[in-house]
Amino acid sequence: MNQPAPISQPSAPMRLEKTHLRLGFVSLADAAPLVAAKLLEFGHAHGLTLELLRQPSWAALRDRLLAGELDAAHALYGLAYGVQLGLGGPQTDMAVLMVLNRNGQAITLSNRLADALNEYQTLPRALATLGRKPVFAQTFPTGTHAMWLYYWLASQGVHPLRDIESVVIPPPYMVAALAEDRLDGLCVGEPWNAAAEARGVGRTIAYSSEIWPDHPEKVLACRRDFVDQHPHTAKALVQTMLEACRWLDGDGHRNEIARWLVRPEFIGIDEALIAKRLTHDSRSLTPGRLPVRFFEDGTVNYPRADDGVWFLTQYERWGMIAHRDDYREIAAAINQTELYRDAAESMGIAIPAESVSRRLIDGRVWDGSEPDRYATGFEIHA
Repeated sequence: MNQPAPISQPSAPMRLEKTHLRLGFVSLADAAPLVAAKLLEFGHAHGLTLELLRQPSWAALRDRLLAGELDAAHALYGLAYGVQLGLGGPQTDMAVLMVLNRNGQAITLSNRLADALNEYQTLPRALATLGRKPVFAQTFPTGTHAMWLYYWLASQGVHPLRDIESVVIPPPYMVAALAEDRLDGLCVGEPWNAAAEARGVGRTIAYSSEIWPDHPEKVLACRRDFVDQHPHTAKALVQTMLEACRWLDGDGHRNEIARWLVRPEFIGIDEALIAKRLTHDSRSLTPGRLPVRFFEDGTVNYPRADDGVWFLTQYERWGMIAHRDDYREIAAAINQTELYRDAAESMGIAIPAESVSRRLIDGRVWDGSEPDRYATGFEIHA
């Protein structure tokens, strides 16, 4: 492995408060930036040595992060926000340092339910053929997969809190649960949707990019006191991960990372399943289905506060929190935009627009404006 030159060297050495960092991750293809950063030792140019620690579930990752056993982690966007609000664990002030990827998740149905959907054309009619309450899995109560699943179900006329049973299963165990007929559907990151199809136990019905095109997905998260106590280290960590995300955009590097992710300490399944949905581009996909994105000149990585506000509107929609007037303040405190700007600009990486308008699967547009009106405007809600 030949390590590429870093984007740029820091203009002046920073005195790092901590140089050895323990980073947590869960076995998913979008942990690729952490794996690349470690195996290519991008941290060395920024004064860091990284140690990767695989976690069996998002709950385990959360607990170790909050206990200080992890310095930072590859985390669900909604995990950081849930913990901040005391929903996904003990209330702890959290920090989102950057976005690691966009897109790359999917919803897979059991063969029986996929066949029924193909025959009856609408999800409510297909679900009725089961003769019981359907069971769908997601990975964390406030996480992205729960939100994509709920949003998709509601867009199909199914109430996610009344019409289905929602259960939490760690990503690596999803396929086995589907194979054992304990699930009718699931929402998870890759390569587990591809693995379900390869095993013949389910079919991918919707990509998360069809729900929200270029949605934020995994983030580099830590406790906020880590940033307060280690500001130079936090900046160096963002720079390191930007190096890794940029490398993933290079020719052939998606295939190379797939070969590394197959190792048992990372994901440990067939390389072809990892590569299948990690390497395809927009030209090979059905319209509306977008590839996982890691960098694209930095447009992926900016921790835009509006993205965080969207999750808060969904927590309100599903009755997880009562209406609040301070969504923007919460998001501004969690998302470390000033730190990110400092790190990115020192590397010559452009900062994208603060607001981006996107039309979601139900036709509603999210551009960050009027979150109160957005949160209360859904026909299906708690």
